[in-house]
Amino acid sequence: MSTGKDRHDEGARLTLVLGDITEQDVDAVVNAANSSLLGGGGVDGAIHRRGGPRILEECRALRASRYGRGLPTGQAVATTAGDLPARWVVHTVGPVYSREEDRSALLASCYRESMGVAVGLGARTVAFPAISTGVYGWPLDDGARIAVRTVREALARGTGPLDEVRFVVFDDRGREAFAAALEE
Repeated sequence: MSTGKDRHDEGARLTLVLGDITEQDVDAVVNAANSSLLGGGGVDGAIHRRGGPRILEECRALRASRYGRGLPTGQAVATTAGDLPARWVVHTVGPVYSREEDRSALLASCYRESMGVAVGLGARTVAFPAISTGVYGWPLDDGARIAVRTVREALARGTGPLDEVRFVVFDDRGREAFAAALEE
């Protein structure tokens, strides 16, 4: 169910969907991954379970080559989407929220780097979860504002020929937070 739309100069639509990110028929689905790239809980676990073993195989190959110590926070890397309806999964590691240290630049980097990787692959449609707002403890309203602001800034800088950037949330609380951020 689409719950909000917003147009930008670049022609890309920002949309808000209440649903399951693993069911999104887009070119690239963004995974709120843990640094190991080997699956976990939340969105990460759901993407690995639904996407099947090919995602894990490619993640293991990335660990064996470039990311032996894991994917650094704020960076992004792509794999196949396996059995998902998407073509690719763009994995990004969000920061753990801290009251003592401002890590908002790292959270913004997740969105910016993920869009760059997706565009580099040729994606025209990208679906994002609410990165870091689950077990990593980022306040949902602030996370939504950072996500929407960063995506808008990236589109304004001409990140690439995207047709749609979709924010996919799984509950009313997430829908309300992203709808408010899209209205700003």
